[in-house]
Amino acid sequence: MSKQIPKIEESNQFNFFTSIWIVPFIALIIAGWLAYQYFSQLGPEIRIVFPKNEGLQAGQSQIKYRDVPVGTVKKIELQEDGEGIVVIARMDKTIAPFLNASTKLWIVKPEVGIGGVSGLDTLISGTYINMYAEKSDTRLDTFVGQEHAYRDDTAGSYFVLNTPDIKSSVKVGTPIYLKNIQVGQVEYIVLALDDSSIDVIVYIDNAYTPYLRVDSNFWVRSTVSAEFTNGTLDFRLAPATDLIQGAIEFSSQKKEAVCTVPNKYVFKLYGSKSEVENTYIGNSTKIIKRFKLKTSEQISKLHVGSPVRYEGFEVGKVKEIQINYDYKTHAMKSNVFTDINLAVFADEDDISGKSGEKNFIMAVKEGMRAQIIPSDPITGFLYVDLTFNHRDDNQSLYVDKDAFTVLPTVAYQSGNMMASMSKILDKINALPLEDLLTSLNKVVENANHVVKGVDKPLITLLSDLKTTVHNLNTMTNKKSFSRMPEELNKTLKELTKTLKTTKKVVRGYDSNSLIVQQLAETLKAVTQSSKEMQIFLKLLNRKPNSLIFGDH
Repeated sequence: MSKQIPKIEESNQFNFFTSIWIVPFIALIIAGWLAYQYFSQLGPEIRIVFPKNEGLQAGQSQIKYRDVPVGTVKKIELQEDGEGIVVIARMDKTIAPFLNASTKLWIVKPEVGIGGVSGLDTLISGTYINMYAEKSDTRLDTFVGQEHAYRDDTAGSYFVLNTPDIKSSVKVGTPIYLKNIQVGQVEYIVLALDDSSIDVIVYIDNAYTPYLRVDSNFWVRSTVSAEFTNGTLDFRLAPATDLIQGAIEFSSQKKEAVCTVPNKYVFKLYGSKSEVENTYIGNSTKIIKRFKLKTSEQISKLHVGSPVRYEGFEVGKVKEIQINYDYKTHAMKSNVFTDINLAVFADEDDISGKSGEKNFIMAVKEGMRAQIIPSDPITGFLYVDLTFNHRDDNQSLYVDKDAFTVLPTVAYQSGNMMASMSKILDKINALPLEDLLTSLNKVVENANHVVKGVDKPLITLLSDLKTTVHNLNTMTNKKSFSRMPEELNKTLKELTKTLKTTKKVVRGYDSNSLIVQQLAETLKAVTQSSKEMQIFLKLLNRKPNSLIFGDH
């Protein structure tokens, strides 16, 4: 019996489910699903431009919003012009509505400053990019990063403090105090538009801005202060934080209960609290206008930066000096350009200071002139002084061909007593006192021979004359003139006594006699000196300080 072999039938029909190809197909489906899941959750790619990289690492550094990671730095490139870097980051899908014009991005890194240590969390997590934004329908993919942390302007307000020079203790980050409560800080320190002062931009929290008024005063808080009151010395040392980071304090005079600070209002920053308590002119508003002064006086000691003063208060500065040679007169003619704060001349109740220009123009019409005078008799440095009671043909301001407003000037006449005294002394020194004494001695000798001790009035006269001349010589040889009025009074009294005696004696002699002629010449010189001394004394009694400042 033979064994039967089963017959296998071949099938040409393809069965997908029993085929080996089902495995890669399933794998492809799974990969596609995963890819879909990944790309569906993938957010937009953005580019951020920074001046430089400050510790960011590609593939590691994160972008955070409200301390929640919302993106990752993928790549860091150098800009094509080499002026900065470009950070390419992939953001989460959920943050896409916040990528708009309101977005602010800055690098957070550990920093040690005058305000303390910041960014300590980056010591563990590493440097990252922080983000501030508001939701919007618009979209942006390129941003310019900020160098400093962003501050929400809605939480406070910015104000400008102006100062001629900044103290070393005032820096960016210096706190602002009100009644020892920190209410803000210094945000920026920049050069003012007038190039001669500094603007300090401060940020004050909204909770404290109602305490800020137009009459508020800002000052740099002193690190060391000493006051002597009622026989007691009060010595104060500022806290250690002030020694390190400095401090600015402000207070209001409370002249008005509610007073909104106008836009673009500039406060003055004082160097200390004592400066605030001193008298100052005008308010903190500035209306700067440039004026041109034309003069042919010698102004070699007038410099750029020299003050312009009115009633002793500084109201402006010299900004430029142009000097040109006049070939006709062989003199140097000068144009002095000054910047004057016209707000100083504003009405008391005019906070804006706009009435100052009108008042200044009226003051010029009523006789106010610019005068270049020395600040002191020792150094001879000059400044511009605005003075009144000058009547001349220049009755008002005018604009010259170069479009500059010209402020009328008056020449400075020294006329001081130092010059007058010098002239008088020159005349006294020019008197032939030695010859006069010699002549008087001869007169005495001749008189002694003539009168032979009989005519006592004549001898008394000659003695008085010798005493007078001796006093004159003594006065002119003095090194100090501090007691000059007393000396002159003494001399004049002796001269008066001598003249009275002379009048009596001369009556007894013939007009052609030798004694009369010699006495006439002598008394003529002495009388002339006496007249000049009387003029000098009257001027000195009328104005004692004219010996230094002149007779104005």
